[in-house]
Amino acid sequence: MRRQHLTETLLVLGVSLGASAIWSLLRIVDRLTRAESLARQTSALNTSVTPDRPWLDLAYQLTGIVLALVPVVLALHLLQRGDPEARHRMGFDLRRPGQDLLRGALLAAAIGIPGLGLYALAKALDLNTTVAASNLTEAWWTVPVLVLAAAQNAVLEEVVMVGYLFRRWGQAGWGTWQVIITSAVVRGCYHLYQGFGGFLGNLVMGLVFGWVYTRTRRVMPLVVAHTVLDVVAFVGYALLRDRLAWL
Repeated sequence: MRRQHLTETLLVLGVSLGASAIWSLLRIVDRLTRAESLARQTSALNTSVTPDRPWLDLAYQLTGIVLALVPVVLALHLLQRGDPEARHRMGFDLRRPGQDLLRGALLAAAIGIPGLGLYALAKALDLNTTVAASNLTEAWWTVPVLVLAAAQNAVLEEVVMVGYLFRRWGQAGWGTWQVIITSAVVRGCYHLYQGFGGFLGNLVMGLVFGWVYTRTRRVMPLVVAHTVLDVVAFVGYALLRDRLAWL
């Protein structure tokens, strides 16, 4: 069973965030071998596909959000084959909304405020690109889509990287800190395309989130915190990029 669990996790990662980590590693090599410095390069997130046709662009954005959640459904399906209560055991439910929201908000503040400082420092040291967090066409749906994209990122990363992997790697006999550190390193790797600041910041986030999860056994506070962080980044950038030059 140990080998089966490890093989299964490799396959789930291979069709989701593990693949993103591999692409991200290639991306950072590409960036480092360019003539211009990292700080002069831009990582563009949430980009429009057909900016001249907003209705079609909306269809592209919504399709991307929905398809990105397929690995979440796959991970839950695999866990629930052997345990119908797996979703509740990882705390991916609405049974404790007040507690989850409070813990999520506190986690978002604990990660987000130092994260801004780390981003600024990494850029100043030429260790990170400029992250353009929103590049969608201005339309009535821009902000709602950014919020949905933030929630999608949160559900995908926290359910797969924490709820699913912690269960499977634990069943494979891994120790608690082995699981936490490995998950955090993978999380950092799929953000390497942003630069080394993105890697380090998300590594630390993974360590903190992993530790919190081992204490609470609830993934929802992590989903809340991650959603808040990305909403602030995506929507905040869209609203303030023309007013704050350092963004």
